Amino acid sequence: MTARLNLFADPVAVKAWKHIIAASKALGESTLPASTRELVMLRASQINGCAGCIDMHTKDAAAAGETAVRLHLVAAWREATVYTDAERAALLLTEEATRIADAAGGVSDEVWANAAKYFNDEQLAALVTQIALINAFNRGNVMVQTPAGDYQPGSLQH
Repeated sequence: MTARLNLFADPVAVKAWKHIIAASKALGESTLPASTRELVMLRASQINGCAGCIDMHTKDAAAAGETAVRLHLVAAWREATVYTDAERAALLLTEEATRIADAAGGVSDEVWANAAKYFNDEQLAALVTQIALINAFNRGNVMVQTPAGDYQPGSLQH
């Protein structure tokens, strides 16, 4: 199957996605732990149903040393005991920010304050940016993928 649209065939789309990809890569320079970034990207991608990003971030996290147990339990992180309090705070922020339309006021003060207990301002900025960017990638992929079940690796890569 082919994608509905080749985003890389349009010069304006190429220019825009290059900036988004560059922004995502810049986050690797932040002090936010890489493992937290991967867990956040995986969880948002699960919520958004983005097979391409779930596939990529599971593989990237495993290659970076993440354990299979922790990767398998991301979807049920609330019940799992394998995550640190900081990772749990990041995952909760990810869920509220990804499901922003489901929360009348957006991200709650309680969730924000909890994340701020574990992350400094620089890390919070990276976390917020990472969540926003993975949601952009997820939405781009989900829109241009062929119908469910036809996932082909190689969608928008970030």
